[in-house]
Amino acid sequence: MKPKCSFFSGYYVGFLLLQVITSASEKWTVITPTGHLVATVGGQAELSCQLSPPRSAKHMEVSWFKGNHSKLVHLYRDGREVTGNVTPEYMDRIEFVKEAIGDGKVTLRLHNVSISDNGPYQCSFKDSDFRDVASMNLSVAALGLETQIYIEELSTGGLMVECNSGGWFPQPQMEWRDNKGEVVPYSSKSYSLDGAGLFYMKMILFLRSASQSNVICYIHNPLSGEGKQINISLADTLFYPVHILLIVLISILCVIFSLIAVLLGFQCFKITASRCNVIHLLSTSVAQMLCFGVFCIVPSMYMVFRKRVSLPDPVFSVYNDLIWDIIIIIFSMMIYYSIFISGLYVTMRGYKKKIRQICKQQNVDMENTTQEMIHPDQHGSVG
Repeated sequence: MKPKCSFFSGYYVGFLLLQVITSASEKWTVITPTGHLVATVGGQAELSCQLSPPRSAKHMEVSWFKGNHSKLVHLYRDGREVTGNVTPEYMDRIEFVKEAIGDGKVTLRLHNVSISDNGPYQCSFKDSDFRDVASMNLSVAALGLETQIYIEELSTGGLMVECNSGGWFPQPQMEWRDNKGEVVPYSSKSYSLDGAGLFYMKMILFLRSASQSNVICYIHNPLSGEGKQINISLADTLFYPVHILLIVLISILCVIFSLIAVLLGFQCFKITASRCNVIHLLSTSVAQMLCFGVFCIVPSMYMVFRKRVSLPDPVFSVYNDLIWDIIIIIFSMMIYYSIFISGLYVTMRGYKKKIRQICKQQNVDMENTTQEMIHPDQHGSVG
């Protein structure tokens, strides 16, 4: 007896087979390694993806895109790499690793990573009966190249300490800390971006007392977990008004030189003869040594202040402007003192010449008087 079959039963069997094939093809997926992909600027990154369960992808089309299929990064088709439509910025920086392509695993190695490489990527596997896409995100980090400290003395008292650093990505966390590791509130903070998209950070702290003499500038990259710090130790004497004595000394010198200038002016205009005694007093060796000694105190004060810091010391910049000001003052005083000595010499020379003339005239007059007293008759007869 022949089994009975119908068109309906054959259709049903074909439908079941199609469902089995479809189910078998749908269970293939593209997966990427778990974890966050982080690369540093100038380094390399590996974008890996594979079929699960393992299956050969030698004859598949494998492609990588940046963003939402906006930029083609790499294309593998028909067993070879196709570079015709690849975005130019990736042309010379891509390495396709396919040693495990027989197991469905491929890796795209990106060299010389830059800030522009930061963002999402898509890996696509495509076949006649299969297609799937997996997404991944590449985070690019940059550690600052150099950190600098600037210290400036404030006219109102205290110090301004500035910490700046460039070459960071993404924007780093920047803070001041004391020697115990506690956060010290900053006075101001700012940032800017350079042409390469890297962050330049600047943070300022105002210090008012010696209790804040030890601080740390700490910069941390939140993405890579790396950071930098610079310890700053300031001398307690920087917070004290150490320049008061120098200011008083300069004021005294200015008063002395002004007085000398006034006296010289009086002498030049010959106001009174009593001024000559003052000029004569100033021309003595004692007065000259006194003026010269007072003048030498200025370089001595400069040497005292100069020894407080040295060139390798980061706080040397605090006294940099002060040192130049003192040098200018010393040079100006040397010129002023030279002019004063020259003027005093010319004045005293003229004064001595006049004295000699007066003395000579007095001698002539005395001789005439003596002659009159000795020969009164002669003078009387002549008269």
